[in-house]
Amino acid sequence: MAQIGGETLAAELRNVERQRLTGLLDADMSSCEALHAADYELITPGGATLSKQQYLGQIEDGSLDYRRFEPEGDIAVRVLGPSAAVLRYRVAIDAAFPGGHDADRFWHTDVYQRREGRWQVVWSQATRIRAP
Repeated sequence: MAQIGGETLAAELRNVERQRLTGLLDADMSSCEALHAADYELITPGGATLSKQQYLGQIEDGSLDYRRFEPEGDIAVRVLGPSAAVLRYRVAIDAAFPGGHDADRFWHTDVYQRREGRWQVVWSQATRIRAP
């Protein structure tokens, strides 16, 4: 087991986040269900709040279709204790969704908790990066 704040734990969390992004891209619902906590919430770039059921439901039925969800550069990790961490990174997203399509770059922030021995994301927020 890594020390709190250790690079081994940060690397583990980066790997979990990459697995989550792959699951979302591939609409791998088994993976998505396992990596998103039951009380998960997403704040979209447009300011909407989606529950796990709403978010993953759109992934499953294809109404939200990620064509790209790719970190650009390092995924920064702040370990807050043995069971909580925050991840932040720049990401390129290309997605079709009900009522539109969006392809841009965003800051993405995730809060993870270790529950029942595994890491799960509990909150996510994406913020569009606007050129100055």
